[in-house]
Amino acid sequence: MSAPTPAPQRVIAYVDGFNLFFGLKSKGWKQFYWLDVHRAALALLRSGQRLVEVKYFTSRVSSAHGDPAQARRQAIYLEALATLPSVSLYFGHYLSKAVRCHACGAQWQKHDEKMTDVNIATELLVDAFEDRFDTALLVSAESDLAGPILRLRALFPGKRVVVVFPPDRASKRLEQIASATLHVGRGVLAGAQLPDEVIKPSGFALQRPESWR
Repeated sequence: MSAPTPAPQRVIAYVDGFNLFFGLKSKGWKQFYWLDVHRAALALLRSGQRLVEVKYFTSRVSSAHGDPAQARRQAIYLEALATLPSVSLYFGHYLSKAVRCHACGAQWQKHDEKMTDVNIATELLVDAFEDRFDTALLVSAESDLAGPILRLRALFPGKRVVVVFPPDRASKRLEQIASATLHVGRGVLAGAQLPDEVIKPSGFALQRPESWR
């Protein structure tokens, strides 16, 4: 009698949206902004693994003075992501504060993205406590996530945390404490683009922004 086939390992992907976006931006890869995160996560799986869910973390931006369509492009992309199977969106927020140059006295507004790290850490630990995954795929190079990863691995030594570094991003600290590390390559990105037209359940068509082609 043959041995029973083992159940596939359950995987949840946690995507740090801004870390991924700025990695793509620093590489000049605008053509990959229209990313299907579900297909990208599937491409990162190994044999014997099953994707349970993709959790995408971001904050809504305000358009910059030199780019009035910035917020609209992001809104279209987020609406497109919301149509994907097993993809959930989690939002932080931006905090604006005045910054002054001590040398010249010039003042400007600085916008800091808040809550993404906390939201990722919360979801990682809650999902581990609820035994929803065997392996977590963390798409980020944010070293502030080292603490939650260390805690998770100490509490649940049977669970793995695989850190997936976005393009042009890395973290020695995360590399040291992760179960394993991967890098998102050009091939994965090119093979995981949304169709140019995404149809919402209502029938409304979302178009890929022209500047992302």
